[in-house]
Amino acid sequence: MAEQGERIPSIRLPDLDGTPVALPDDLAGRPTLINFWASWCGPCIEEMPELNRYATAQGDAGTRVLGIALDDAEAVRTFLERVPIDYPTLLDQAGPRDSSVQLGNPRGVLPYSVLVSADGRLLKQKVGPFQAGEIEDWAD
Repeated sequence: MAEQGERIPSIRLPDLDGTPVALPDDLAGRPTLINFWASWCGPCIEEMPELNRYATAQGDAGTRVLGIALDDAEAVRTFLERVPIDYPTLLDQAGPRDSSVQLGNPRGVLPYSVLVSADGRLLKQKVGPFQAGEIEDWAD
């Protein structure tokens, strides 16, 4: 399990097209806010517009936003058709060793967010949803 200040463990997860993404190596070079969510999680859904707003404001040079859905692939695709977001989403299955647990979420509470440095170290963790305007202060 990742500890603050340490490099996060290597994790490979598929994107919505099935293409594997390797964390943290494929994210190197920019800080990344990783948000764990599920289509059935009310607070997750409520914070998505705020995450999307933040991701858009960061552009191609700022902090990257990455969603990891601990959910069924079809449920995620259906949900994202109704609630589109502009940042990428990876897929994982909830469980005792899922990627959120490996990144410091032992109880599996959603939503759960982590901030990873450009060189792959765990900087911050947050259990619960972001409120409007909160992400900038938390991620900077």
